[in-house]
Amino acid sequence: MKTRVLVLAVFIAAFATAGDAQTNAGSEIGIDEKLGQTVALDIPLKDENGGDLTLRQLVDKPTILIFNYFRCPGICPVLLSSVVEVVNEMSLEPGTDYRLVALSFDPTDTPEMARQKKANYLNMMRRPFPPDAWYFLTGSAENTRAVADSTGFTYLKQGEDMYMHPGAVIALTPQGVISRYLYGTSFLQADVTMAIQEAASGKVRPTISKMLSFCYSYDPEGRTYVFSVTRLVGAVILLFVVVFIIFVLFRKKKKPAV
Repeated sequence: MKTRVLVLAVFIAAFATAGDAQTNAGSEIGIDEKLGQTVALDIPLKDENGGDLTLRQLVDKPTILIFNYFRCPGICPVLLSSVVEVVNEMSLEPGTDYRLVALSFDPTDTPEMARQKKANYLNMMRRPFPPDAWYFLTGSAENTRAVADSTGFTYLKQGEDMYMHPGAVIALTPQGVISRYLYGTSFLQADVTMAIQEAASGKVRPTISKMLSFCYSYDPEGRTYVFSVTRLVGAVILLFVVVFIIFVLFRKKKKPAV
């Protein structure tokens, strides 16, 4: 009996360790959700004109916070373009019902670059869009890292001017509380609308970030996230083995009466 228990423990430990290994493998890049916590509102940042401001001055209504960097050749422009497409489809009024904030975590990005990026994306709007409904912010490495850390968003510099980072937007309540995470580089209009409405009501919506981080891995060549069949198959096999062993052990315990 002790042997059976030991075998079972070993397999359970192996399953748990495998899951942890897959999760920790990308622990430097990803999102450790901090739902219900307040974003760092008082960190000094710079607006597109080089003026000093903090998120506390901006987050007075539901806000979609987007971490990116302006010279990103990968998922950042795709994500920002997707946000534009969603805004074009939404019935909610920008600047009245919600605000967008794009914060660069690259300390070499400047307000001038932010101003240019803002102009580019506002020109993509097919609807009236007030300029103060979307801010493009920059800041020092320490300050932008502090804001990112307060949301659980982690990134890693790679080479001279490249960063590996997750793709997501974060919904904040008018009080700066993290209400919801939306993952990926493209979003459904209905999902973003719901996230804004829930943030307006102060609701916190749980997500499945750990499952996403387990099933998806970052592809540095394509600079995007790809579905990892190996991870999923490995998890299913380990789970099957554990369930099978438990079934066998409990079946042997129930010996038929003679």
